[in-house]
Amino acid sequence: MVKNYFKIAWRNLLKNKTYSLLNISGLVIGMTAAMLILSWVQHERSFDLFHAKKDRLFLLANRAKWNDKINVWFYTPKPLGPASKDEFPEIANYSRYSGGQHFLFSVGEKRLKGSGAFVDSAFLQMFDFPLLAGNKEQVLRTPTEIVITQSLAKRLFGQEDALGKTVKIDSVDMATVSGVLADMPGNTRFDGIDFLLPWKYMEKIGYSDNYWGNNSVQTYIELVPGTNATSFSNKIKDITKRHAPGNDDLAVILHALPDWWLRSTFENGKIVGGRIEMVHLFTIIAGFILLIACINFMNLSTARSEKRAKEVGIRKVAGAYRKSLIGQFLSESILMAAIAGIVAITVTWLALPVFGSLVSRRLAINFSDFHFWLNAIGFILVTGLLAGSYPAFFLSSFQPVKVLKGTFKQAKATFSSRKILVVVQFSIAIILIISTLVVHRQIKYAKDRENGYEKNNLIYIFEEGDVTQNSNLIKNELLQNGIAESVTRSSSPITEGWSNSTMEWEGKPVGDKTIFDRFCVDEHLVKTAGLSLIIGRDMDLSQYPTDSTAILLNESAVKIMGFKDPIGQIIHDNGIEWHVIGVVKDFIMRSPYDPIDPMVIEGAKGWFNIMHIKFNPSLPTATALAKTEAIFKRYNPNYPFSYDFVDKAYAEKFKESEQTGTMAALFAFLTIFISCLGLFGLAAYMAENRTKEIGVRKVLGASVFSITRLLSTEFAWLVVISCIVAFPIAYWAMDRFLQVYTYRISMGWELFLMAGLTALILAVMTVSSQAIKAAIANPIRSLRDE
Repeated sequence: MVKNYFKIAWRNLLKNKTYSLLNISGLVIGMTAAMLILSWVQHERSFDLFHAKKDRLFLLANRAKWNDKINVWFYTPKPLGPASKDEFPEIANYSRYSGGQHFLFSVGEKRLKGSGAFVDSAFLQMFDFPLLAGNKEQVLRTPTEIVITQSLAKRLFGQEDALGKTVKIDSVDMATVSGVLADMPGNTRFDGIDFLLPWKYMEKIGYSDNYWGNNSVQTYIELVPGTNATSFSNKIKDITKRHAPGNDDLAVILHALPDWWLRSTFENGKIVGGRIEMVHLFTIIAGFILLIACINFMNLSTARSEKRAKEVGIRKVAGAYRKSLIGQFLSESILMAAIAGIVAITVTWLALPVFGSLVSRRLAINFSDFHFWLNAIGFILVTGLLAGSYPAFFLSSFQPVKVLKGTFKQAKATFSSRKILVVVQFSIAIILIISTLVVHRQIKYAKDRENGYEKNNLIYIFEEGDVTQNSNLIKNELLQNGIAESVTRSSSPITEGWSNSTMEWEGKPVGDKTIFDRFCVDEHLVKTAGLSLIIGRDMDLSQYPTDSTAILLNESAVKIMGFKDPIGQIIHDNGIEWHVIGVVKDFIMRSPYDPIDPMVIEGAKGWFNIMHIKFNPSLPTATALAKTEAIFKRYNPNYPFSYDFVDKAYAEKFKESEQTGTMAALFAFLTIFISCLGLFGLAAYMAENRTKEIGVRKVLGASVFSITRLLSTEFAWLVVISCIVAFPIAYWAMDRFLQVYTYRISMGWELFLMAGLTALILAVMTVSSQAIKAAIANPIRSLRDE
């Protein structure tokens, strides 16, 4: 019987090629879009969940009250790991992680830069990153070894076995390769590292310390099996207080591995969400797109019900039960869903690399995975059943007596149901259009925000190798040769905040624990970065040698400190007395969506990792870069010349938001396209059924415009109703979305008008194409006796 169902379904599909093509096309687009989104969702949900010990792995975090809020941050003191292991038997292993380390590796004449991390020896025992060569239990125990990834091994040693080979680090130290690590998968927070160096090497080169006030590394722990995480959290929370008196409100908390990627946003000390909100949002969008595709199927199937009515009547007279008719119609929808599913899987496979590039993820379909095919079959069956459910129950309900007598009337009920389905379709489409407009306007609003410094012709370079000791020589050559207008060394790029702390000053209120961004420079920052100086002057060591302990404040810092006359005030930080010489206008160092934090800009007594260079605008950028590279090669010959443009680095702050906006725009377009595809089919069928009416109207003198308006008005009103339904829902959803941003837009009526008009115009254009075709047809043909 089932075989017969599908045989009949196949014949009906071939018999009605146009409507079958429309139905299958809508399902293909909907299923492809849903598959793309769900592949991203699955990737996001899988982050670091492949570790066997995932239920026992935790990231230690700090929680404390400052700036009148309970804040949580994931950087901890370096001694926290070993101290917690010594004090608590519940901890089986620990590893500190200091990422973002860049070193030059040399093998013979070959020199390559790599990015990696310092870790403790238990790191590879805690996390399941496979070693292709070496022993997990033995690696990273001495300061003279290194673990490198398979990719770096090939770059350094070609096809030779890298295990046991020696590598020179920064032209200074030799290290032996004790392990070759499989390249990090894309679904881990540790993705992108080329090497792991032992913590003992970090201690050897003086990068480590035992200062409990320096929160600069991540600390991971593995609990002993059976340990209750909640009880243990209560035990470990006071560890920093005991080792660093004065931190009475500071607590150490546990952040569980399953929450690291998706749930890392805290408010007042508690998890409130994170990336999981975006995952939920796009899962809903995937469901909506698939629903719209299924609604198309329902609409076109029920619209053609009159043509299937006699078939149903004859089958019932011949003894067919309703359930067999339901099975027949469901078989047709499942067959169409299966064809659409096969095409959709193929299109998804072809589109996945492009989509993965769009969302900055390495996405792929594993066709050898049994679970993939199981999920794909389930997905197709669910789609087929969902799409065919309403038509199956509707068509099988026809009464054979009325059908065969020719008195079958279903227009009113069916038309009403189709109206509801069309309204649902366009309501979802309009909500997505409004969401896209809001996201893009919010991004533009943040981009247009005054950042407080001049980005053009400004680059920054990491101080590596011999750059630090030759910094003055490099600086002088750049200035004397007219390559640069100004050069400034700093503790971090101007687009990033790498350090913050509390400060002390005269008149500071008791209990004030305001955190200030700390930025260290040698001199001429105002000139190099184009900052706006409100009062005072810039740092200049040649004219004012005491500027080594000078400090600049931003406007927010002056407000917090309450200075009426800030010039000459003394600020205490890191055991140094800094004297205020100027105040600069607030500039954005961190997120452009958030308020600007109070900042202190400390002088040459600080530390430096970066060199900012403001190029001479009269030189072409390519020429300036070439001349700068020649100077760096002369003073730092062992290192490749690398640089970053500040404007590009600033643009990176919008990357994730822009990806969200692009995804929203893409799927909003697909949603409206699928809706219009269904509308096209309905309009074509409507025009076909009203051929004689149109012919009579034309004979009586009706114009093409009036006939077109008659056929289009009905659908236009459905879109207007969709707007009425969609607008309040979209406003509520987008208002919640915007609450995440402190610096945000307000939603004006023009956004909703634009979305509504877009949907209305597209709908009218879609329907009009069929209405005009019917209106200009020769009435003689339509009125000819059958």
